[in-house]
Amino acid sequence: MGKVARYLNQLTVGNVFDAPEVLEQYSTDRSVLKIRPKYVALPESTEDIRKIMRFCHQLAAKGIKLPVTVWGSGLDEGGADLTNQILVSTEKMNRLLEADRRERLVRVQAGITLKELNTALSVNGLMIPVGGHDSETIGGLISNCPADDWAGKYGGITKYVERIEVVLPNGDILQTNRLTRHFVNRKAKEKTFEGDIYARLAKLTSKYQDTLKHIRSEKYGMYGYPTITQASDKSSLDLLPLFYGAQGTLGIITEVILRAIPIEKDIKRVVATFAEYDTAKKFLDLANSLKPRELDIYDLSIIKTAEGMGKRLSEITQNMDKGFVVFAKYDRKANSALRKLGSVRKVLPATTNLLIESSKNAVQMDELENSLISFLNQVRTGERVPVLTDFYLPANNIQAFLNDIAVLGKSLGLDLALFGSYSANNYSVRPRINLDDKELNKKIVTFLRTGAFIINRQGGSLTGGTPEGRIKALVTNSDISDIEKRLYLEIKLIFDRYNIMNPGIKLGADARFTLTHLRDSASKITV
Repeated sequence: MGKVARYLNQLTVGNVFDAPEVLEQYSTDRSVLKIRPKYVALPESTEDIRKIMRFCHQLAAKGIKLPVTVWGSGLDEGGADLTNQILVSTEKMNRLLEADRRERLVRVQAGITLKELNTALSVNGLMIPVGGHDSETIGGLISNCPADDWAGKYGGITKYVERIEVVLPNGDILQTNRLTRHFVNRKAKEKTFEGDIYARLAKLTSKYQDTLKHIRSEKYGMYGYPTITQASDKSSLDLLPLFYGAQGTLGIITEVILRAIPIEKDIKRVVATFAEYDTAKKFLDLANSLKPRELDIYDLSIIKTAEGMGKRLSEITQNMDKGFVVFAKYDRKANSALRKLGSVRKVLPATTNLLIESSKNAVQMDELENSLISFLNQVRTGERVPVLTDFYLPANNIQAFLNDIAVLGKSLGLDLALFGSYSANNYSVRPRINLDDKELNKKIVTFLRTGAFIINRQGGSLTGGTPEGRIKALVTNSDISDIEKRLYLEIKLIFDRYNIMNPGIKLGADARFTLTHLRDSASKITV
C-alpha cells in the first residue's frame, strides 16, 4: 500500500484502497467509458469525508492536485462518477437516521438507495415517489437530477428534498436553508468559507441578471449550473438548488432531509400497440390527461427483440412488424382512468391492440415491463451504448424527430429505436455498436453530434433529462454561450477555488481524455 492510502487510512474510520483488484471494480459505470482510479475511499461518516477533503484541499493549496470524484451506485451513463484520481464512494453511508411519521419527514445518509429508503418508509405507509432505478442513491439522484419515469406526475426528486448537508471542498460543512436577504448579508459578514460563498453568490446574481433571465427562458437544459435561477430571488437565497445536477463538482452531499408522501396501492396497467405514431399520439395525449404515474412509449422493435429472447409478448405484439407500444400505469383513481381509456377502443384502428390489466394478462404486463432490460442487454453482437440518452423532446415534435433519426440511422448503419417517458418528455436512443470497431471514436462522436443537432432542431435539449457529465459535454461545451460559460465557471470557483471537485466533467470535461477512455469491452449489464 502506498503512502497516501496508508495516511488516509490512519485519518479515517472507513477504508482507502489502492490495490489494483479494488480499483478495477470502480473503473466502469453504466457509460461507455473505462477510467481506473488511483485510490478508492469508502468513508463511513461525514467526518471521514471531511478529513479526506481537508487533506486534498491542503495538498491543492501547495500546488499538488488530488481531485475527488463521488461514486454513489455506479449507474451514471455519462461517466460522471469515474476518475483517474481519488474516488469517494458513499456506499457505506446508507443509514436512515431519523423519521417523523406525523410530519412525513426523513433524514438519511446520502448513500442510502431508493429501494432501501422506500422499503423502510413503507412500514409507515410512506414513499418517496421517484421512478428511478432501485439502486440509485439519494445523493446520486440529487447530483444527477434525472427526469425519472414518474416525474411527469410527481415532479422528480427535487420536489421532495427539504435540506441537505454538504462537505465543501475545504472540509467545512454546509447545511442548506433558504435565507432572507437580511440573513444572507449577516452570513456574508462572517469570516468563514460559507460566509464567503453567500457573499460572492449574492454579488454574482446581481452581476448576471440578464443572463439569469435568459437561462430561465431555456427551462430544459441541465448543462452547467442553470439551477442558480432557483437558488436566488429578490428576497432570498438558498444554496440547495445549486447542487441539483451539479454532479459532485461543488461539494459532497452527506445527509438529506426529504418529505415523503402516502403510498398509492391501487396500481393498474394498460398497454396499447399502434402501427403509426400519429394514432399513438392521440392515445398518449388522452392517457396523459388522466394523470398517469408512468406513461412510456417504445418502438415496437424493442418489444420484438425481447420476444425473440423468450419473453411471452405475442398477445401484445400480435402479427405487427413495426409500430409503437404504449405502456401506462395509474395509481390514483386507477379504475376510472382505465374505463375512460377502454371507452375509446371502438374508434381505434383495427390494427391497434388495447389490453387493460386483468388476472389473465398480468404476466404479459410483467414481462413487458422487463422487455427494455432484455433489449439493452442483447450484447452478443455489440453493446447498446448510452450516448444519446435522457434528452428532452416536445410531444408535438416526436414524429419529425423520428423522421430525422431514421435518416441518421440509415446513413450510419445503426438501429435507432426510440423509447422513453411521454409524461416526462424524456427519451433515449441506444444503438448497438461494436466496441472493438477501429473507428469507434469517430462513430460515437458523429452519432452524438448529429443526434444532438436533430434534438435541438426539433426544439429539444440533449441535457433535458440528465446533466452533461463527460459524454454529453463533447457537444454542450462547444455550444454554450460565452457569457453563460463565464457565469458557470464563476459559480464553480466560488465553491471550489482549487478545482479539485470532479474537475473532469461538465464544463471541465476534456474531449481528448474522454475519447481515449472509451471502453473496448462490455461493462456491467444494464439492470
